Amino acid sequence: MLFRLIYCTALYFIFVSFSSCGKLDAYENNITIPQYKWTSSFEPEFNFEITDTASLYRSYLLLRHTHAYAYKNIWVELYSRQPGDSTFQSAKFELTLQKADGQWLGSGFSDIWEIRYPLFSDLRFRKKGTYTLRMKQIMRDDPLENIMSAGIRIEKIQR
Repeated sequence: MLFRLIYCTALYFIFVSFSSCGKLDAYENNITIPQYKWTSSFEPEFNFEITDTASLYRSYLLLRHTHAYAYKNIWVELYSRQPGDSTFQSAKFELTLQKADGQWLGSGFSDIWEIRYPLFSDLRFRKKGTYTLRMKQIMRDDPLENIMSAGIRIEKIQR
């Protein structure tokens, strides 16, 4: 019994030690698309806080869709606003979702697929404060069916 108590206590301290060293400075948020039908008027919005302007970051666009999604790609427009600004800047992106042979990119389970699409690497935020990103699908289909969620991930590059 004493051996088991010592063993469990040692495992606990090892776990706590490793988890504190592996701090991940990141923001990630996924927003569910209502009824898996992404209308052009539905624009998921993400707000995240930047306090470290000296570090470099990576950004990703996250997308979850079903196997029944009708296209090999998706076009999205991202709108970004820096702290203190009143206007949004915009950029269009094409995300490839399938290989030439028809296989889905990303990771899948059953009929659900998720892709983490890299947007920018070595990104430096110039201002401290709250940043806002909005995402809009700009495909011809409206609504765009079988899109389950859309999201972003911002992570600090550990060097």
